[in-house]
Amino acid sequence: MTRQQLLDLYFMEARAKLIDLAAFMDRVDRGDGDADFRMAGFRKALAELDDPKPDRAKRVLLSLSDPTTDPIPAATTKAAAGAYPGGK
Repeated sequence: MTRQQLLDLYFMEARAKLIDLAAFMDRVDRGDGDADFRMAGFRKALAELDDPKPDRAKRVLLSLSDPTTDPIPAATTKAAAGAYPGGK
C-alpha cells in the first residue's frame, strides 16, 4: 500500500487513539497522589513514538517490559502491572 492509502485507511482510528491517550494523561495529571512507575514507563514509551527509527512498536513494548532474565522466587501481585518498576 502507498502512504496515502495507509493514511486514508488508518488515520482516523490512530487520531482517536491519540486523543484517548491525551485524555488519559490529563486525568492522571489531575489526580491526587504520588508519582507512579507506570506513568514514568508510559512517558518513556511515548518518547519512542517520536523517534523515526524503525520498529517503534517493538521499542515501545520493550520500554515497558522487564529486561531481567533471572526468575523471581515468587509473584508479589496477582496481576501484571503493565510496566517495569525497576531500572535497567
